[in-house]
Amino acid sequence: MPPKITYATMTADRMDDLHRDLDAAIAAVKNQFGRTYPMSIGGRDVTSPTQFDDTSPIDTRIVLARFQQGTREEVAQAIKAARDAFPGWSSRPWKDRVALLRALADAIRTDYAELSAIMGYEAGKNRLECVGDVQEGADLIDYYLDQFERHDGFVQKMGTLGPGEENYSVMRPYGVWAVISPFNFPLALAAGPAGGALVAGNTVVFKPATATPYIGLKLSELTAKVGFPAGVFNFVTGSGQTAGEELIQNPGVGGIVFTGSKEVGMRLIRENAARPVPRPVITEMGGKNPALVMKSADLEKAADGVMRSAFGAQGQKCSACSRVYVQREVRARFIELLVERTKNIKVGNPLDRDVWLGPVITESALRTFEQAVARAKQDGAKILVGGRRLTEEPFNHGYFVEPTVIDGLPKDHPLFYEELFVPITVVGDVLTLDEAIELTNRSEYGLTAGIFSSEEDELQKFFDQVQAGVTYANRRAGATTGAWPGINSFGGWKGSGSTGRGTGGPYYVQQFMREQSRVRIR
Repeated sequence: MPPKITYATMTADRMDDLHRDLDAAIAAVKNQFGRTYPMSIGGRDVTSPTQFDDTSPIDTRIVLARFQQGTREEVAQAIKAARDAFPGWSSRPWKDRVALLRALADAIRTDYAELSAIMGYEAGKNRLECVGDVQEGADLIDYYLDQFERHDGFVQKMGTLGPGEENYSVMRPYGVWAVISPFNFPLALAAGPAGGALVAGNTVVFKPATATPYIGLKLSELTAKVGFPAGVFNFVTGSGQTAGEELIQNPGVGGIVFTGSKEVGMRLIRENAARPVPRPVITEMGGKNPALVMKSADLEKAADGVMRSAFGAQGQKCSACSRVYVQREVRARFIELLVERTKNIKVGNPLDRDVWLGPVITESALRTFEQAVARAKQDGAKILVGGRRLTEEPFNHGYFVEPTVIDGLPKDHPLFYEELFVPITVVGDVLTLDEAIELTNRSEYGLTAGIFSSEEDELQKFFDQVQAGVTYANRRAGATTGAWPGINSFGGWKGSGSTGRGTGGPYYVQQFMREQSRVRIR
């Protein structure tokens, strides 16, 4: 088994072994680059008339692989294959499904080095973030299986109204689930939702983000390797306008789990409401996550927590700390510490052992970064550190930018409220905790929030009044980031999520099922 690593620790008990494994895998995966891969539909390899290149944000000259530009007709075939496989899969004893999914989680862990190396090239995350992503994917599957076992397959005996009567509550699957995953956690947020849907007895059509299809392919290959029946897990690729639209609109899809932008997530919810028959839609739609730094805070701890949350994974986390409200009395010292830590971040090829910050994912993300910095300058802000695209060697063929801290904007400025998904955080000062909470809650998002304070009454007020689904106090490992399956449920309120039940938490897997009440008179 690989050395254990989580986002909270970003270390392992056998670091030398881990890096030795990764060095070998990074060298080996280069031999796979440039191949063309099919979709997998009903156990068959399917190709489309056109393909697209999957290039690395580290160096866009590197073509990692070519994938199919799936048509709506081909995605419809995948949905039909999943529907055809559903009766056999859903009638299979749930303990058999658990055993097969345990094998998948184990296979993910066994192949962690290869998966991490591919992810580093494809998503641009650093080594330890990639390992954490892979291990989280396996842990999410295992946690949902644990929940299924703990609740005995979600079959519960109920009370009776008289002799000879037996009543049960039984949770049953819906049918076909579309799993639409994001680029930033391309393994964890594919394997986790798919695992939840599958253990519940549903079949899956999985579409990865167009920026990260390679790691999705590897997940699909592992499902076949461990023996999933044909049609239970189908892998399609292509644009949102074709493959994505078919998954959203096809009436054969019984449920959708989507992680991505608020714009797309809200559209899913609106269109779902207009359907003749409702279906479950599980969305996670991002955040604009604040850290509150009070005058009683340990400022060293706060600066560490904010830096790690703001710039981990290039700020491309829905939980990234993208705004900070710091009490005026300690503002100068906190900013000094945050700037110092940000200046020490090493930017470069994330596959290198000593690099912490890799490239942003696409040219579009690069434009977002540059436009935000230009807007801040135009509106009178101070760029305390960063603010620049890196174009010199060895950065000139990738999407590299400097981690950036911005100060001096009014606290109603759009950069305090718009999700950017790039390594930028903005700082504003406050007089009181009440002001900080009010500014926090003014956002349409409500995913994560953190506070640094040594006053117990301030911590309790924060927990009681902040409108966020994931909350942290005094967390040096990450002010607003670092949730882990079975430890921190991860789900948003308001515009950040549609169900109020967090990924990796005790209420998540039930969302892939619907309750059936069974009454039997003897």
